[in-house]
Amino acid sequence: MHSSPSVVPPGPDAGVPEVDEAAAVAFAQDLVRMRTVNAAGATAVEQPAADLVSRLFTAFGWPHEVVPVAPGRPNVVAVVEGGGGPGRTLMFEGHTDVVTEGDAGDWSVDPYGAEIRDGRLWGRGAADMKSGVAAMVYGVRALQRAGPFPGRIVVGVLCDEEGLMLGAKAFAASPLAAGVDGVIVCEPEGYEVCTSARGGIRLRLGLRGEMAHGAMPQEGRSALVAGARIVAALPEAEAWALRRYGTHPHAGAVTVTPTVLRAGDPDQLNVIPGHGVLGIDVRTVPGTDHAELVEHVRQAAVLAAATVGVTVETAVVDDRPAVETDAAHPLVTALVAGHRQVHGAAPRFGAVPGTTDGTILTRDAGLPTVVYGPGGKWIAHQKDEYVEVREIAEYARVYAAAARHFLKGGARPEGGGA
Repeated sequence: MHSSPSVVPPGPDAGVPEVDEAAAVAFAQDLVRMRTVNAAGATAVEQPAADLVSRLFTAFGWPHEVVPVAPGRPNVVAVVEGGGGPGRTLMFEGHTDVVTEGDAGDWSVDPYGAEIRDGRLWGRGAADMKSGVAAMVYGVRALQRAGPFPGRIVVGVLCDEEGLMLGAKAFAASPLAAGVDGVIVCEPEGYEVCTSARGGIRLRLGLRGEMAHGAMPQEGRSALVAGARIVAALPEAEAWALRRYGTHPHAGAVTVTPTVLRAGDPDQLNVIPGHGVLGIDVRTVPGTDHAELVEHVRQAAVLAAATVGVTVETAVVDDRPAVETDAAHPLVTALVAGHRQVHGAAPRFGAVPGTTDGTILTRDAGLPTVVYGPGGKWIAHQKDEYVEVREIAEYARVYAAAARHFLKGGARPEGGGA
């Protein structure tokens, strides 16, 4: 994971709104204690966290809506008017669903204990991304308490980021999205300002051959062998993509990774399987033609499977584009200015290795997005997940400073909301 920058944060600058650090940390702990795992068939994932967020927004006096997207899965969206006249609309975005903790016995701490030890907040979602939610909420609260500001801020706590991003899709289709000029997505990125995010394509290949007795392999057409040959062919497909699309300075290169191969029955070891399924996770970079890439991978799979007489049916399960916001966009320059104001040095630039809700907000609503939040980007989804406690208030101060820089720009920037 990425380490902290070498520059020691100087603490709250005189020009940065003061953040209630204790309250922000306590709120992050309260969120981590909630087991909001995005599990198939769950009837209430984010609901407890959404209720907590809604109560806090009510206490702040923030008008907000709790919008059901699926049963037990609401978006909570507040609009905070600056009171300082017309201006831009900035959105801060986060989510409260988390991936499973896996085997809790593999953890050295209670995954939902929200323990603070050695200067770190531990638990599932501590980095991804309940601390980011706490930082953005208390950063906006600090800016509001510091006095009027032009324009307004949308605070979006959305559902289902770890799944099909239903919350982001629902918000992108809402009338409110049309008025947003830029979005800071508060995912953990290890002090990097991520102006780009890799795209993602999930492929499921259905393999159809012919079942036969294991003692007579010549009578069958093995889906298992076909799957193995496709897996062996994927590195060349990845090499083709590298030649075709090159390497992005931050996002790297396209990857084509097999993730699932299922064929046969462990209780029938003497049977050649006639059917199987192969899953492939493709990650792309800005400039990748997804349709062209999918077709190339499909053809490589068909040719490999045909060597053993197996046919392939390709299904695109999900398709999320790589996105990029120009570093000169007012949203990015405001965030850089906020970081510099708090840290005394310019931030590094980087890319999100996966996709975020920002991918959907850019794709579906045309919103400029940048990703920047507390926690190391490589700690997400791992056991013993944690965030440095000091980062919660630190990022809240950057958010407040960045918002002030962005909103004081006055007119809506070119390339803003739809």
